[in-house]
Amino acid sequence: MSDTQQTPITVADIHLIHAILPHRYPFLLVDRVIDIDGTQTATGIKNVTMNEPHFQGHFPGAPIMPGVTIIEAMAQTAGVMVGASMGLVNGDLLIYFMSIDKAKFRRKVIPGDRMLMHVTTTRGKPGGKVWKFHGRAEVDGELAAECEFSAMLDLKG
Repeated sequence: MSDTQQTPITVADIHLIHAILPHRYPFLLVDRVIDIDGTQTATGIKNVTMNEPHFQGHFPGAPIMPGVTIIEAMAQTAGVMVGASMGLVNGDLLIYFMSIDKAKFRRKVIPGDRMLMHVTTTRGKPGGKVWKFHGRAEVDGELAAECEFSAMLDLKG
């Protein structure tokens, strides 16, 4: 590797996630991203806690993480992967859903769970605006949800 090339980013802690994604509490749904392999694959971690506002109404007495927030957590993991790999750590990246396909939910995600989101790029390349991903969310090795989704990257400013 030459002196002008940077070492690839393989993990993202909460500080780097904040530098890449515009999301903030209560809608930042990924705590850490590990095993970043360029723009190809990554694994995000979401520590699910009772403090999250959606549990007040979904459902009182039986808190379950909404499926749409599980999909959003997978998408945020993909955003961190792409942003980290492309050096987009200046807060100028916005990402918009374009489609969500083949969404399936297999297991409840509840407070106290540690959800792992595995994302794989199925279409997209650095410099491109439209990307497609496959995501799997797991808890304790069990599949909780999976889907395919596409997103558009927009550099603001």
